[in-house]
Amino acid sequence: MSNVKRALVTGGAGFIGSNLCLELVDKGYSVTSLDNYFTGSKNNHHRGVDYIEGHTTDIESLVKYKPDVIYHLGEYSRVEQSFEDIALVWESNRVGTLAVLKYALDCDAKLIYAGSSTKYGDAGEGSSQSPYAWSKASNTELVSNYGRWFGLKHAIVYFYNVYGRNEISTGKYATLIALFKKRMEQNLDLPVVSPGTQVRNFTHITDVVKGLTIVGEKGFGDEFGIGSAECYSVLEIAKIFGGNIETLPARKGNRMSASVITDKTKALGWTCTLSVKDYILELRRNEWIET
Repeated sequence: MSNVKRALVTGGAGFIGSNLCLELVDKGYSVTSLDNYFTGSKNNHHRGVDYIEGHTTDIESLVKYKPDVIYHLGEYSRVEQSFEDIALVWESNRVGTLAVLKYALDCDAKLIYAGSSTKYGDAGEGSSQSPYAWSKASNTELVSNYGRWFGLKHAIVYFYNVYGRNEISTGKYATLIALFKKRMEQNLDLPVVSPGTQVRNFTHITDVVKGLTIVGEKGFGDEFGIGSAECYSVLEIAKIFGGNIETLPARKGNRMSASVITDKTKALGWTCTLSVKDYILELRRNEWIET
């Protein structure tokens, strides 16, 4: 019998998922991605990964083998936009995640669930500030309860404003660093949502996937933050980029801050090594060409 571990990554063609798939392949895993390509892209495919196109609601019929570990990243993942997409939030983050939980339990697989740091936003009030934040916070409770009720092997991780390779740079699902980079390339103003003093802990994708794999191998039955201790306001980030700033009206659900809780992740051997300021300055030195 083969000793190769089998990993299933939902959302494996998305920003974080595609980078995780590559890391898992490099670590010797047999890797399968399940993605409906809502925000994922086939341009993010990697050699050595088996790709299945479909929704997590259909995971039982689509995935024909039993993985050892499931990284569940394949959910709706935008805060402000979720007010307009609440039906999509419900289908992906509630119906889809329940299907993944049932599947993980049936397979006796360990589930790594990607929670959202919005849960810890604004002194603990962030979980009720948007449909997205509520769905993610309530899902972390459901995952934990599946562990208590049914013995599901699991760990929960929290990301903090991830940036780096394969970010979405255009459209309503663009991430901030990628959006600013793209607009600087086009000599366009940088849009900063009022008041601009909202603080974020930008974390490079390399540090995130290292944290994910460490938690996948060592973390159990607990919550693990994967985020940089460095914090910058959105306005400070725009000033590091150096472009002209366009101030936009305030938006619902836009939290001002979030606590970064990484002690348990560090105890597993993880550290954050990269700085967003260094990353932006390197982009500027390379005239906005990322290497």
